[in-house]
Amino acid sequence: MSGMDDPVIVFRTHSDVEANVVAGLLDAHGIETNLSSDVPHSIFPLTVNGLGEVRVTVSADQAGAAARLIADFGQGPDQQAPVRIRDEFEALQDAMGYRFRDRGLLEHALTHRSRAHEDVTGGVIDNESLEFLGDAVLGFVVADQLFRRFPDRDEGQKSKLKASLVSTATLARMASALALGEHLLLGRGEEKTGGRRKQALLADSYEALIAALYLDGGIEAAQAFILREFADRFGAAAAPGSVSDDYKSSLQERLQRRGDPLPEYAVAGEQGPAHRRLFRIEVRLRGEVLASAEGRTKKEAEQEAARLAMAALDAPPAEPGD
Repeated sequence: MSGMDDPVIVFRTHSDVEANVVAGLLDAHGIETNLSSDVPHSIFPLTVNGLGEVRVTVSADQAGAAARLIADFGQGPDQQAPVRIRDEFEALQDAMGYRFRDRGLLEHALTHRSRAHEDVTGGVIDNESLEFLGDAVLGFVVADQLFRRFPDRDEGQKSKLKASLVSTATLARMASALALGEHLLLGRGEEKTGGRRKQALLADSYEALIAALYLDGGIEAAQAFILREFADRFGAAAAPGSVSDDYKSSLQERLQRRGDPLPEYAVAGEQGPAHRRLFRIEVRLRGEVLASAEGRTKKEAEQEAARLAMAALDAPPAEPGD
């Protein structure tokens, strides 16, 4: 760093994301910083091997002010005792049954694009690349398990099972079981619109989490996590006659037994880039909306909408005045 005499290390971490956040904080207060590391950086904004240390240094005459700012930054909303940034995901790691060697990977997996867009330092990268990798890792492990567990089922049956197991709705439920939404790093706008409860956002973050596991512990760690998480679902798939959750057919049969017309499915909205489109589907009966759901394909969204419609039909009628 030009003009910096006797630099002092004011912060150490194993996460490039964390180091850049701290450096951005200090820079915003007029304190010139320098980042240094013992290992070369990869294509990800973090130290993938978990062994390298990233250091934030400032000039000696600004070290005191920098230390105070960093200490203030670590204070909780009620000004409780400082909490180290790298320790804020302890509860999630306990729920996962896995300890990350590189906490930066976990932080990266939980960073939504809304948070990255609001970062003025340019040092925060969202988790979309990890979502892409996690989708592939999850798909491979699930396909491998279906191949081994159900050798007698044909390709079409296994494909339907896989689609059900890795659907947006399923992954969102898995994420909710881990309380993943509570740990997401969201921008202010996404926070205000209920991002922590959005199905698509939870499902994407769950995939990013699997990618982080894969990068941190290899395919063995990712596979062990997936097998624990999906154990009950694999077991349910083994039940006689269980090929897939064909809620559309079940809904149609139920309505026909009641003498109702066939349900209709309509696209209520689309969002996202072409390679990661999200569809919202409504299922209607006599023009009235029974339920709506989102999915990465129209078929997936239709199945989830049908499932929700069946749940609505099963619900007891509302009492007068409710």
